[in-house]
Order: sequence, then C-alpha cells, then structure tokens
Amino acid sequence: MTTTTTTAPAATTANEPRRSGGIGARRILIGLLLAAVGFACVAWSPAFTVLVLLIATGCLYEFAGLSARKGAQLELPVAMAATWAYVVLTHFGLIHRYEGILLGATIVVALGVATFTADSGYLARSAFTLLGVLYVGKLITYFIAIRALHDGIVWTSWIIVIIAFTDIFAMLVGSAIGRHQLTRLSPKKTVEGALGGFVAALAAGAAIVLVPWVHVSWWQGMIVAAITSIAAQAGDLVESALKRDAKVKDAGSLIAGHGGVLDRFDSYLFGGIAFYFALYLIGVISQYRWDNS
Repeated sequence: MTTTTTTAPAATTANEPRRSGGIGARRILIGLLLAAVGFACVAWSPAFTVLVLLIATGCLYEFAGLSARKGAQLELPVAMAATWAYVVLTHFGLIHRYEGILLGATIVVALGVATFTADSGYLARSAFTLLGVLYVGKLITYFIAIRALHDGIVWTSWIIVIIAFTDIFAMLVGSAIGRHQLTRLSPKKTVEGALGGFVAALAAGAAIVLVPWVHVSWWQGMIVAAITSIAAQAGDLVESALKRDAKVKDAGSLIAGHGGVLDRFDSYLFGGIAFYFALYLIGVISQYRWDNS
C-alpha cells in the first residue's frame, strides 16, 4: 500500500512542471553564512582542517543514524576515531605512510568491540564501520590535500565555487523549468536542474583564467569543472539513496533550512576526490595517488 502511494505520484509528475515552494530567506541566509565561514577558513590551513574535522564529525554521526535505521549499526566511537585520524594524518602529510595501518586497525578494533558489546551482527557492524570511515573520513580529506597544494587557497576556493554553483543552479533551474524527473532516488531532482547545475559549473570552471598566475586555460578549467560537477551530483544522489533506504527525508536537522550536515555536504564528498583527479589530468598535480598525498 505504502509503495503504491509513494511511487505513483512520482511517475505521473515526471513530465510535469515542478511545483516548488520557493527558496526561503532563512535557507539563503544560512547558506551565505556557511559560505562565509568556509572561505574564511580556507585562508588559514589549520582553521580549514578544523572546519573539515567538524564537517566530517557531523556527516559521520548522521551516517551512523542512517545505518542504525537499517538495523546494522556501526561502531561509532571506532569510526569517529579513525575519521579524525584520517583528517589529522592528511593535514600533516602522513596519511600515505599510515593509511594501511589505520584501515587494518579500524577493522580489527570494530570487530573486537562488536564481539564484546553486541549480541549479533558482528560482521555487519564492522563492515558499516569501515564504510563510514571510507565514505566520510577518506573522501573528505581530499579537501585538506587540495588545500596543501601549491596555490592551495586558489584550488580550494575554486572547488567550493564549482560545487556551490552546481548545487545552487541545479536547484534554481529545476525549480523554475524542471519537467523531467532525473531519478526515482530523489523525485524532486530533474534533468533540467542537473543540466543547469552542470552548465553553471562549466562557467565557474572557465573563470579560472581570471587567475593568471595558476596557468590554467579556460578549456582545462572546464574539464575540471565537468568532472567535479558530475561527481558532486552523483554524491548527492548516493546520499539520496542512503536516505531512501533508511526511509527518512533528511539525514539530520542541524543546519536550519538545509537538513543535516550530510545533506549539505554530500556533494562535496564525491566532488573532492574528482577535483583532485581532474587537477592531475590537466597537469597541476604531477602524480596522482589514491592516498591523496
């Protein structure tokens, strides 16, 4: 019964104009405040690392809530410690040396804790713990690696703008002219919105030519933006799938008008590693490494 009532409207409205309640002033204000804090922290590497650590903590906590709703709780203290270790080791340029040990220890400790504290589901709890560490801890540290590059302030600011343009214009265009549903994972997202966000990201990518000392041409900037925007939208859809699986609308409610921390920064998790790889493709990074060192 429930499946029928939730699926049928999505199918009938897929080719109709989206109905939107508009973008609230509170949502805009909170978004601008978050942007101001983010750009201010980019200017000083330690402050940016602290910001990333706080975002990672919120994302992981909400991921743990989604996991619990599915009946496979992760070992949150273990996952949190491993995520913090990822952030700190990346900040000091040591993750390439200790990542294998960190992941191995996460598995062993998670299994051990689950064995002595849970009645069942040991494998599931340890597996979800490792997934949480990789999904949040591993992926978010690419922002710290980007900030550590030469001209890191420029690169970090650029990726924030690209992803922000993707998110904002996908919402604006989708609300204004969206008619075709993008995916069942998130019924409110439209093909038109996704294309609008992508085109806006390309414009932000080409704008890198306005920073002449980084020596990136407009077409290279568009390549970076294209890869990053696609990954960012994929990250948004992945988080939508997690929420749909857990049968919740938002991962949390910490950020007024935006839902939870994971809701706000889901696109950045996938966008960071994509942007890092794209910089390698255009020659900004001489050697691409999965351990983001």
